[in-house]
Amino acid sequence: MNDCIFCKIIQGKVSSEFVYESDTVVAFNDVNPIAPVHVLIIPKKHIESMNDIDTDNNMVIADMFAVAVEIAKQKSIDNDGYKLLIRTGKNGGQEVPHIHLHLIGGALLHEDIHPVI
Repeated sequence: MNDCIFCKIIQGKVSSEFVYESDTVVAFNDVNPIAPVHVLIIPKKHIESMNDIDTDNNMVIADMFAVAVEIAKQKSIDNDGYKLLIRTGKNGGQEVPHIHLHLIGGALLHEDIHPVI
């Protein structure tokens, strides 16, 4: 996708400091964090939403969740707890049409999402 901001980040066309990178996913801090730790984990391959997950690309979801756990440990939020969130579609609150997993830890900075889901 030529106009996808996340694809541009992956390609280095938009500056972002990765907190994690592998062959399949990258992770970086959210530019509008709602908590002290708010990291986005995205696949390098453009996948628009959860609705586009199929048998050809479903392992990327496992990679994304494994990376979230690893980053939670690195950020020392694993013992106190954290949230993992994937929004899908307009009514699900998805703002960027590239699947992404939010890793949210620590006290919420504002009530963007309900604190208890």
